[in-house]
Amino acid sequence: MQDTFKHKGLRRILIDELRTKGIVQEKVLEAFDSVPRHFFLDLAFEKQAYTNIAFQIGAGQTISHPFTVAFQTQLLDIQKGDKVLEIGTGSGFQTAILCAMGAKVFSIERQRELFIKAKHIIDKLKFNPKLYFGDGYKGRAIDAPFDKVLVTCGAPFIPQDLLNQLKVGGVMVIPVGEGAIQEMKRIYKLSETEFQTENFGDFSFVPMLENTK
Repeated sequence: MQDTFKHKGLRRILIDELRTKGIVQEKVLEAFDSVPRHFFLDLAFEKQAYTNIAFQIGAGQTISHPFTVAFQTQLLDIQKGDKVLEIGTGSGFQTAILCAMGAKVFSIERQRELFIKAKHIIDKLKFNPKLYFGDGYKGRAIDAPFDKVLVTCGAPFIPQDLLNQLKVGGVMVIPVGEGAIQEMKRIYKLSETEFQTENFGDFSFVPMLENTK
């Protein structure tokens, strides 16, 4: 895996585009500058890696638009040392962005093919998230509570287990909706039983896989 001056220049162009779209947190933009997105794509897509489009990554899944990744990350307002539960490792790019920002990441992927591929790339980048092959609907109760929860796939509903594993004062960002379009929500946990929700418009994600028992 090579990260050339050309790749770095293309990243800076992408970062300028993200700024024009409303990504203003410098720590998010710095993470995008430090993580080579082309490492997470097939070589055939290398030239397009720094355009604001999504790509197929196998198993019927996609790597999200850079803007979507940046937008969700900005909504989370990651602080160094935050304990973050990510649902949907996917390509591993979002995981790497969170790690580059100093978060302690626990990430769950349901597709074994993607889990193996993402782990390989993240290891090469020398990040150290905790990666799990399992059911995102159930989260990671053994590692809870989490400061932040990020769902990177379209959830038909907000899983109660994930709310339970969010600490009081914590934040969840999740796209919710059963069809092709979901509404991005940011949920603050005010107490064990009280939540405050904000809506941030429509996005399109691959569906969160069904919870099988």
